Amino acid sequence: MPFFPRRVFPSRRFQGSSASQTLGARYRAALKHHPFALFGLPFMTTMVAGSFFLTPATAMRYERYDRKIRRMTKEEQLGLEKGRRKFDMKEEYYRLAAKDLDNWENRRVKRLEGEPDGVI
Repeated sequence: MPFFPRRVFPSRRFQGSSASQTLGARYRAALKHHPFALFGLPFMTTMVAGSFFLTPATAMRYERYDRKIRRMTKEEQLGLEKGRRKFDMKEEYYRLAAKDLDNWENRRVKRLEGEPDGVI
């Protein structure tokens, strides 16, 4: 079996004084004593603040969607143009009553090419 030499990590007295005074080293040492104050509280604050900052962005997204998909009126659904006259039941009744319904001619509608005309 091969021999693995035992590596001993240098003790503190052989490390430079600047190694224990870095910001990361001081944070890790303080984190052991106050984990919630140095990790939990900033994390929860970030989550709550992010929620408040993202709410207007989300609202803007849905408002844009609502503007694109808006409610259509009955006339827009039917595809009626704005220039058409309004339908009035009495006016239509009098217009049809004025027509001569006794003299009429039965005319066949011209079919499209390839469409069966129904004649046997």
